[in-house]
Amino acid sequence: MVGWMDGGWGTGAWVLMSLSMLVFWGGLIAVAVWVVHSLRADRTPPPPPRPASTTTHADDLLAERFARGEIDEEEFTRRRRVLHSST
Repeated sequence: MVGWMDGGWGTGAWVLMSLSMLVFWGGLIAVAVWVVHSLRADRTPPPPPRPASTTTHADDLLAERFARGEIDEEEFTRRRRVLHSST
């Protein structure tokens, strides 16, 4: 009983030990989760995205210009016909 009152580590040591145990176990759990996640992750890279068809993109632009009123119906029809005849 004398050692507890006179030569003990004190409250600060108990708090420090408790926090260090929390850090230790938290780190151990974090490493375990990371390892499991790494092993389960798909290692193959995703396929590259397919390029959009230039005709589709050109059709969209042409339709937008027609919708905004930049070109009339006759111009829209003519340009669309030219666009599809060249492909």
